Amino acid sequence: MRRQRHPFAHERGRAPFGPFGGFGEFPPGFGPGGRGRGHGPHRRGHGGRRSRRGDVRAAILALLAEQPRHGYEIIREIGERSGGFWRPSPGSVYPTLQLLADEGLVISKDEHGKKLFELTDAGRAAAEQQDSTPPWEQIAQDVDPVEVGLAKAGKNLAAAVVQIMRAGTESQQARAAEVLNDARRSLYGILGEDDDESASGEAAAE
Repeated sequence: MRRQRHPFAHERGRAPFGPFGGFGEFPPGFGPGGRGRGHGPHRRGHGGRRSRRGDVRAAILALLAEQPRHGYEIIREIGERSGGFWRPSPGSVYPTLQLLADEGLVISKDEHGKKLFELTDAGRAAAEQQDSTPPWEQIAQDVDPVEVGLAKAGKNLAAAVVQIMRAGTESQQARAAEVLNDARRSLYGILGEDDDESASGEAAAE
């Protein structure tokens, strides 16, 4: 029996929209929500938080109320608007789009071989009835400011690496690689510390 093709299968399997841009997702243990499954040396048994999940249905309706979008654009927009702290997977977005289509809230049309989704009149009415605060903003409001700072520092570091790769000489790139390797070892060292050890170290530095 021939396996049925997913209705939006041609849009799936795209590269991740990680907060590091072309670098993809954060490495395990360093991503948003992330003191969970780190793989660094001397990893201790700290409990981790689950990945944040928002209301995918509400997010899709809100984004399509602005303009028609492709499925991958919806995923990217949610990630960008939440500051990288909520990035729903294709496995949650595309089935939700199919469900909305079944309910008559969304229609799709082919555009250069890709599905472009837009709201029907019923879909626009459903979008207007939603909470005025978009779900990605609700996710961002719940994020620890320290975690926001870490994510921002990671993005800035990635941007600096890209600049070195594009404009740096061979010698400069080699030195940058050493700096990054040292930073990676230092970060894993931090993961291996207890919280009370870190606090005492910071107090001594002051």
